[in-house]
Amino acid sequence: MTTRTFRIMVRGVFGGLTDEQRAELLAAAPEHDVLHAAFTREGHLSYDLTARTAFTFRFLDEGEAEEDILEATERAEQAARAWLADRGYGHKNLRSQAEDLSQAPLGKRQRRAANTAG
Repeated sequence: MTTRTFRIMVRGVFGGLTDEQRAELLAAAPEHDVLHAAFTREGHLSYDLTARTAFTFRFLDEGEAEEDILEATERAEQAARAWLADRGYGHKNLRSQAEDLSQAPLGKRQRRAANTAG
């Protein structure tokens, strides 16, 4: 069986942050800048509190079957909740979006490479 790669984004909004929590997040903002966003196994958090209170975690996971994306999404949501809870950050409107890269359409360069190889 082939391994499938899943990219999962868990989005939400910080809620009820104290002044101290806001200052903490602002101090850590450079490492959570959206320009450095990446899909990682442990999850990468990005946000810009100066613009809005929304955040996005990006996770990379794997599975063998198409149905494994549901478990991968649940793991990603649990990891995001745990990260927020460990720091005491309130949140709301948590939602996720997952993509099975084996099902993603090929880009122009990928199609050209596939046609050349064949």
